[in-house]
Amino acid sequence: MTKRRIAVLTGAGVSAESGLGTYRDNGGLWDSYDPMEVASVEGWMRNPGLVLDFYNMQRDKLRTVSPNEAHRLIASLEEDFIVDVITQNVDNLHEKAGSTHVVHLHGEVTKVRPENCCNDEDGFSEKYVFDIGYDKVCLGDKGANGAQLRPHIVFFGEAVPKMERAIDIVSRADIVLIVGTSLQVYPAAGLYRYASAGTPIYIIDPSDVPLYDPRVRHIRKVATEGMKEFVGIIK
Repeated sequence: MTKRRIAVLTGAGVSAESGLGTYRDNGGLWDSYDPMEVASVEGWMRNPGLVLDFYNMQRDKLRTVSPNEAHRLIASLEEDFIVDVITQNVDNLHEKAGSTHVVHLHGEVTKVRPENCCNDEDGFSEKYVFDIGYDKVCLGDKGANGAQLRPHIVFFGEAVPKMERAIDIVSRADIVLIVGTSLQVYPAAGLYRYASAGTPIYIIDPSDVPLYDPRVRHIRKVATEGMKEFVGIIK
């Protein structure tokens, strides 16, 4: 029997229980940092040292945390389903929990690349992208092509090159699961709309979610408790 496909769309809320701060919630990172200064194309051009310091801090924090039960439950779905995780998160906790097919829409904080590549001009080639783990990157650190290294992150103002792949995954899914995202960041927030007619959509979030789609079933719980309920429903 062919396994059914699940597309799992995740955001910062799925990593919050591991101790990683969200971005837009009260007390989130954007309360302390101006995203236009530390996470935008313009911010990088103005003050690359500040941007490098910000992501060095994120990398150092990631070193200290582990996947939580929500991550592990998502990974466990692979026992019975073909599972593709599409995440807005830049951490590596899905992979550490055991998920084997993860698409990072907004990049990966443990990876870097020269600032003059992975763009429209080279077709978003990841030839020079490499993993640095939790190490720091400083001004003057150069890539293989001689250019300054920058975080392998999709800054505000940049294209999201993996959107087409994500759309294809959602369009082929038998079930769509949304966990830990407020659905405020586009284009990722609109991904669920590419699900085929009749495809059930589950969203796990303790708060009200403005989704007016008859296919949506809202599980009003935090990520871990919501994942337990979801697993009980589909298995």
